[in-house]
Amino acid sequence: MEVKEIRELEEKAPISPLKNFLAGGFGGMCLVFVGHPLDTVKVRLQTQPKGQQGQPSLYSGTFDCFRKTLVKEGIQGLYRGMAAPIIGVTPMFAVCFFGFGLGKKLQQKNPDDVLTYPQLFAAGMLSGVFTTGIMTPGERIKCLLQIQASSGETKYTGALDCAKKVYQESGIRGIYKGTMLTLLRDVPASGMYFMTYEWLKNILTPEGKSVNELSVPQILFAGGAAGIFNWVVAIPPDVLKSRFQTAPPGKYPNGFQDVLRELIREEGITSLYKGFTAVMIRAFPANAACFLGFEVALKFLNWIAPNL
Repeated sequence: MEVKEIRELEEKAPISPLKNFLAGGFGGMCLVFVGHPLDTVKVRLQTQPKGQQGQPSLYSGTFDCFRKTLVKEGIQGLYRGMAAPIIGVTPMFAVCFFGFGLGKKLQQKNPDDVLTYPQLFAAGMLSGVFTTGIMTPGERIKCLLQIQASSGETKYTGALDCAKKVYQESGIRGIYKGTMLTLLRDVPASGMYFMTYEWLKNILTPEGKSVNELSVPQILFAGGAAGIFNWVVAIPPDVLKSRFQTAPPGKYPNGFQDVLRELIREEGITSLYKGFTAVMIRAFPANAACFLGFEVALKFLNWIAPNL
């Protein structure tokens, strides 16, 4: 099959939530492999306690945390807790892109309808709702594993051991601790994520050309920029989520309101942007890899099963 014929099939292919599901899973795996080291840095910065009076904090910033982790724990330290997101991220991103595809399809009266940017934002928000059920347990386990090495305590030997012990201690509610904060983070951020990606793809497409003809660098740029816009929206609830999910049982009886009050009272409003540098450094390459993986997988699926 020639390139021209493949492009014609891609342009005629209707929105397929199932293809989005499969391609999204592959894109999510790409994101984790590229972005996990800086995610570890982000969580450690977000959860480190405030230094005692006259004493410096454990980490002075992103690069200091990265350097100390690498020196003390080696490269494996930066990939601490990756089993949980890898296990969860394939179905999670599969569901995420499925939700986006379904959200787009539900708003189309005809298969050829072009959606507006508010409609794309709404479709993206639906994807955030879909992913919360998978995202919350994975995030809970990942955060617990990421902070235990820096605390010097080895309570969990790995992702499965962590899940088992959390369940034994707190039941299913312990596994799903932080669900509301995950929703508050992912619903608006996912809307921004997908809308920005589609917007940038349209901007980068030359007049008279198809978005399916974008080059790899253009897809990488659109995906990376979408990741940055996503995290500009997501980071304040993400800070609250990381604190809440790693706190001892009973520390915050009123939920995220208690976390918010404590952070602002003790560290000021800027504490809601803890880990900002690590997030922004990670956001571009990780999400560029995610969308490139998604687009490559989607092209492959459109080629082998154009009518699926």
